[in-house]
Amino acid sequence: MPTRWELVYSVGMADFTRDEILAKIAARESLQEADLKQADLSSANLFDADLRGANLQGADLGNAGLRSADLEGANLHMANLSGADLHRANLRFAFLSAANLNEAQLRGSRLSWARLNGANLRGANLRMADLNHAGLSGANLTGANLSGAELSRAMYDTNTKWPEGFDPKAHGAVLIE
Repeated sequence: MPTRWELVYSVGMADFTRDEILAKIAARESLQEADLKQADLSSANLFDADLRGANLQGADLGNAGLRSADLEGANLHMANLSGADLHRANLRFAFLSAANLNEAQLRGSRLSWARLNGANLRGANLRMADLNHAGLSGANLTGANLSGAELSRAMYDTNTKWPEGFDPKAHGAVLIE
């Protein structure tokens, strides 16, 4: 019976362990559109990783270093990104519904057109983040730092929780019913 560290993840025709995934990223090899569903990459150094369109649904990326990573169009549905460093990461068009981004560092990240419906962004640092056209229905942004964040045409609903005193309409966000 393999340990949790020996679990195998599939990319195309090849199978990779956690260590092999990390070696590929360290070697700056692309994992574009890789199937890494439910991978345990917690606390991993994924700096500048090319994970465009990757399937990371349900993956554990808690406390991972994803600074400047390219996750454009990635599926991060129900992924754990709690405490992750996503400073200046590209998350445009990413699917982050029901993802846990509690206390995540997203300063300067590009989240335009990202789907963050039902995501937990409590205490997240979204300073200077691009959230233009992002889907924020049901997202919890309680205690998040939104100073300088761009929210033009971001969509939210009555279930979206904002930081105390924050006026989403004044920042260009659109209430949908």
